[in-house]
Amino acid sequence: MQLPHYIQGQWVNPRQEEFVQRDASTGELIGACSTAGLDFADILAYGRQVGGPALRKLTFQERGLMLKRLALYLNERRQRYYPLSYQTGATKADSWVDIDGGIGTLFAYASLRRQLGDQPWYVDGEMVRLSKEGTFVGTHVLVPRQGVAVHINAFNFPIWGMLEKIAVNLLAGMPAVVKPSEITSFLTEAMVRDIVASGILPAGSLQLVQGSGVGILDGVTGQDVVTFTGSASTGRKLKAHPRILHEAVPFNMEADSLNAAILARDAAPGTPEFDLFIKEVRREMTTKAGQKCTAIRRIIVPADFVEDVQLALAKSLAQTTVGDPRVEGVRMGALVSKKQQATLAQRIEELMGSSSLVYGNLEQFAMLGADKDKGAFCAPVLLRNDHPFEQLATHEIEAFGPVGTLLPYGTLDEAIALANLGKGSLVSTICTYDATTAQNYLLGAGAQHGRILILNRESAPESTGHGSPMPLMNHGGPGRAGGGQELGGLRSVKHYLQTVALQGHPTMLTQVTQQFMPGATRTESALHPFRKHFEDIEIGDTITTAKHTVTDSDISNFANLTGDRFYAHVDDTSLEGTPFTQRVAHGYWVLSKAAGLFVEPRKGPVLLNYGLENCRFTKPVYPGMTIGVYLTAKEKIVQEQREEEDYRKGIVKWLVEVYDETNETVAIATILTMVKLRGE
Repeated sequence: MQLPHYIQGQWVNPRQEEFVQRDASTGELIGACSTAGLDFADILAYGRQVGGPALRKLTFQERGLMLKRLALYLNERRQRYYPLSYQTGATKADSWVDIDGGIGTLFAYASLRRQLGDQPWYVDGEMVRLSKEGTFVGTHVLVPRQGVAVHINAFNFPIWGMLEKIAVNLLAGMPAVVKPSEITSFLTEAMVRDIVASGILPAGSLQLVQGSGVGILDGVTGQDVVTFTGSASTGRKLKAHPRILHEAVPFNMEADSLNAAILARDAAPGTPEFDLFIKEVRREMTTKAGQKCTAIRRIIVPADFVEDVQLALAKSLAQTTVGDPRVEGVRMGALVSKKQQATLAQRIEELMGSSSLVYGNLEQFAMLGADKDKGAFCAPVLLRNDHPFEQLATHEIEAFGPVGTLLPYGTLDEAIALANLGKGSLVSTICTYDATTAQNYLLGAGAQHGRILILNRESAPESTGHGSPMPLMNHGGPGRAGGGQELGGLRSVKHYLQTVALQGHPTMLTQVTQQFMPGATRTESALHPFRKHFEDIEIGDTITTAKHTVTDSDISNFANLTGDRFYAHVDDTSLEGTPFTQRVAHGYWVLSKAAGLFVEPRKGPVLLNYGLENCRFTKPVYPGMTIGVYLTAKEKIVQEQREEEDYRKGIVKWLVEVYDETNETVAIATILTMVKLRGE
């Protein structure tokens, strides 16, 4: 069976068979794929000309809701992907990480719409005053790149690998061309078929090519983004592609690395941390048969604990049943292919040149429901390198399978040095209940690791584990790990956006960005803004409130009401050596009084106070001073309608500026209100 591409809005069969895909456990034929003969220039052009403009017309809010609809759609169909996932050698638990984890990433990125606003662009950070009088200011605006995201993915997570990337580029407003591994692309294809059938994404938003992908980078431009997940050696070749260099194409690389787990000295045998360490190492060695970029390869333990760790880990690994993942009781499936099996055997042999085999057998091991000759199976293998500072192969050779090496250390500094010999890793775990140990490890090893897990009895009950990248946390690492960054919430979205330093008069920047800039012309509203429905509120709508002269009674009454009797508010005799010249009003009184001045008490379109942001008290307020408020509509974000609601609503952000009789600002904040839409 030929495995087709989805390009230029249609399914297209390959012109020849370049790669044959087989069931990892049985060796049975699945299909064949090839990218030979594809016109990648036309494929990329279609994404730029059709998908890009359609996505850029949508706001971040609309793109986020699009991701949510897609996540719900795929979540309803997720069970259909499991039988196909088993063909890759993945167990049910492995498949859950790939399938449910991938869909969960869509949900996570859909939720970011609330932070990104309701425009096709994103205003990043506060306005910067660039002139003395404030008529020339600047801000940073992020706009979608006008190219295509080209994703070159690894074989181990055919679904998560695609979804964790396209979730980000789609939210940012860029289309994607996905090139999954030619070994497991059949599983990616199954999900792409459902995505296409859903009709949720605009045409041109997603294209799929199956095969080697030779030539896919030949036509990329500076407006495109290329991401790669896979081996460090392949990643370096792609990163050095002449087109990448000549066009200065953003290139994100997430490569396999020699990740480490460190058992701290306080985590001695008999402690909860010791048991957790054994459990975590076993899990990371056997999940996906060790075929994870985040798997633990180096097991760094105090020299006097090595024997205890070796015995405990061997006992734990012995409970790992190997076989066909479709058979009940199997805890570790096959490697992805016979080729991968042969490569792994070679890497183990290379490692054994400087390490001894202390557990496992490449030839003799029990199987469940499978033929060892037909499937690509390997039992867990534990090595031991007693001279890790002299025998460096452990820190240079990666056996991409269920293989780990024990490394002894003397002091914590030695443990840190061993972890850093990996020359850049995606993740390391330190198992400790001692905060000083964890702190010293962070300072010593943090620069060489993209993520550090501190595992102990308190974090373990809800910890997602060493090898689980989380959607809103950084995934990537320096050096060998590729020097890139995936995921990480808003950090990753910015990778697909161009930062523009926008300069001009604050009124013009307000009109352009649809976000009020301090110093811009305010439009005094004849009708109180709280009497307006969401659609009728204009950015810059302002009311100037009545004024209030502060009294001693105001301060005393607030102190009695709240119980906040901080000395500066109630005791004139305690002010020596402080910034205050007399008893000062509570900052929260100033904010509360401001609300009393600007709030419209009658029932209207405003439903509730939704929150408070960026509150600062900039000048002391003393009895006898007179304060007033400017309330200005700053930003608007439409919200989705929930099933139980019979009305639509949006969030309006209001700039609250409290000033005194000298017109100096004494407090500033942003409040959020939920406001009804007028509707039809």
